[in-house]
Amino acid sequence: MNTAEATRQIYWNISHVWVMYVLLLPVLVIAGYGIYRHVVLWRRGLPLARFDRPAERIKLVLKHALGQQRTARDSYAGLFHRFIFYGFIVLVIATTIVAIDADLGIHVMHGGLYLYFQSFVVDVFGVLVLVGTLMAALRRFVARPKNLIYTDEAAWILAAVFAIVVTGFLLEGLRIAATNDPWAAWSPFGNLTARLLRPAMGANAMQQAHRVTWWSHLAVSFGCIAWLPYTKMMHVLTGPLNIYAANLGPIGASLKNIDFESTASFGVNSLKAFTWKDLLDLDACTECGRCTSVCPASTVGKELSPRDVIIDLRNLMHERPHEAFGSGPVNGNGAFGEAAAAPDQNSLNGEALAPLAIIGTVPGTLPERLWQCTTCAACMEVCPVFIEQMPKIVDMRRYQVMEQSDFPDSMQAAIMSLESRGHPFPGTQASRLDWTDGLNVDLIKDGKQPDILLWVGCGGALLERNQKVMRATAKLLQAAGVKFAILGREEKCCGDPARRIGNEFQFESLAKDNIATFNKYKVKRIITTCPHCFNTLKNEYPYQGGNFEVRHHTEFFVDLVQQGRLKLSAESDKKIAFHDPCYLGRHNGIYDEPRSLVRISSRVAPVELQRNRSNSFCCGGGGGMSFVEEPPAQRVNQERAREILATDADVVAVGCPFCLTMMEDGINARKGDREVRVKDVAELLAEALQPHTKA
Repeated sequence: MNTAEATRQIYWNISHVWVMYVLLLPVLVIAGYGIYRHVVLWRRGLPLARFDRPAERIKLVLKHALGQQRTARDSYAGLFHRFIFYGFIVLVIATTIVAIDADLGIHVMHGGLYLYFQSFVVDVFGVLVLVGTLMAALRRFVARPKNLIYTDEAAWILAAVFAIVVTGFLLEGLRIAATNDPWAAWSPFGNLTARLLRPAMGANAMQQAHRVTWWSHLAVSFGCIAWLPYTKMMHVLTGPLNIYAANLGPIGASLKNIDFESTASFGVNSLKAFTWKDLLDLDACTECGRCTSVCPASTVGKELSPRDVIIDLRNLMHERPHEAFGSGPVNGNGAFGEAAAAPDQNSLNGEALAPLAIIGTVPGTLPERLWQCTTCAACMEVCPVFIEQMPKIVDMRRYQVMEQSDFPDSMQAAIMSLESRGHPFPGTQASRLDWTDGLNVDLIKDGKQPDILLWVGCGGALLERNQKVMRATAKLLQAAGVKFAILGREEKCCGDPARRIGNEFQFESLAKDNIATFNKYKVKRIITTCPHCFNTLKNEYPYQGGNFEVRHHTEFFVDLVQQGRLKLSAESDKKIAFHDPCYLGRHNGIYDEPRSLVRISSRVAPVELQRNRSNSFCCGGGGGMSFVEEPPAQRVNQERAREILATDADVVAVGCPFCLTMMEDGINARKGDREVRVKDVAELLAEALQPHTKA
């Protein structure tokens, strides 16, 4: 049999095909209008440039929209989602080939393309869609994980997908059986359907059933196309667009900057105060709940749910748009938007209506929930469509702090201490130079131009436990012959606590003061032991005019070891587990350097915690939470301590002063009689450098 002749009759057994095209027009109009409604809402947001660097953005879409890389992290959900996703891509391609052949008269449905792709590949991927749909149904209706949202809409979507594929196989089976298709073997599952149908139906019955099934298949397919923009299925369009418009910088640089000279109000308390990308985020949400499942606050039983923040705002945007945005002009020019338009018709006596205040209007944005966020960004890291949950929470915090002065008392005390003392620790009696006693550390003000400025940070300078880390760091630098100096009393807080709590004005003031000090001493290179300071100096100071080479001490020590400037001889036989600080790992992608130092700090192979690297669990100290007394049963650090104590690690290595404090407190509260120490990587290296001398 000549395979070059392989083909089939398009629209076999179907008359009045023109009706399909008549029906297609209103379907496209309905779907187009639905998409238009979304776009109109996005354009109510503020401008934001997110269409630069197109090559990088296309690569991101290929990797995460087409490649499904983040979706695949959840093995079960990732598998069925890929079955459905790739299956429908193949089915759409197959339908397009049919249209090219039938409507354009370009006869491509024959020979190898027909047999290998239109018959075999399409059959296999059609079955994958069926399997994926059944897996999704089992998860939703049998396993019922708590992170999902259970709605009738989701059930109908699964039913519609299932109906489209089942009717497709019935069509194929009826045609094969009725025509005795000589190429049936190339469609294994369609042929199997035909074999099952032949004994039960005659030729006339099969033709009649084929016609009814064909029009039913068309009706369900067209109905889904028209319905798509009005349901969560819209994420098949908004997901790739949202990935394309993602922040291309590190997560640590994702907070918005405020122009205090031109901004009338600070922070966000209305949908209109978000950017168009923020509003696109709301529509891109797939309701998968992955963000909430990894949120430290949610994990320990607090009310914060990043998913609910997004979904509640999305529902407000669509269900009450006139209230949510108020009346008045569309926000001004930008990368996505247009010049100010005429006011909405929805106004009272010709006067513009103020947009609805969102904080507390929907459950997800209740103020007490906003203050539970540690800004760890686990939600952003895990989101398959790159929604930016954490910056929205900080935006709303800014409103509460700078417009309402309404935020937790302990955070207020930290802010007041920043204002009066230049650091966030009210009550501390230590000075910024106490840790240097006996170390002969140079002050930059004494006129010696160092190669490196050692940024000590408030925790390193003022907290007794972290002072030991700074002493170890200084000894290592001195042993390696590094020419460094510190600012001493001229150093102020970098501003990270103020910014994450929501006091952007105070952050900018601290940043400008520090930058002026750096410039006065012609500082070019900075190292720091604190990932929060590292992130702020590296990613956020450039927006304030401060551009410096900034490195975390673990990065710098790796270079010194590789250059042979640090001679280490580990005598420890302790098993060490490294805890990834959020602002070092997720926020800035530094994972390997601290691990390489841990490996050479002991003769015993290190241990990996269950949640590590980009999936690491927060210590609970970020976002101003280190200044908040958490309920005893809802302490994030104790959840992480529980995971650490489940291993056989003797030592927990950290690379952050917040993590050091939080992990010591958490482990001491849970360890019982077991001895588990918490040490900074610098302390471990100092012990390997001088095994008989404690830093």
